[in-house]
Amino acid sequence: MAGTTVTVKGMTCEHCVKAVTEEVSALPGVTTVDVDLASGRVHVESETPLSDEQLDAAVDEAGYEIVR
Repeated sequence: MAGTTVTVKGMTCEHCVKAVTEEVSALPGVTTVDVDLASGRVHVESETPLSDEQLDAAVDEAGYEIVR
């Protein structure tokens, strides 16, 4: 198992949380997505490590941006 935490900019409500969760959950091997709306942090557990590009693309597809 691999875990990573990123900060997502622009989430303001539960709809935002749902959109990000759905897109990130669709990545191959993802087992858990935990979004903290207040801080913008998204913790992802997966069977294999995810690349920055994979996470960026999934969050972008949901309409948000990862802050690095």
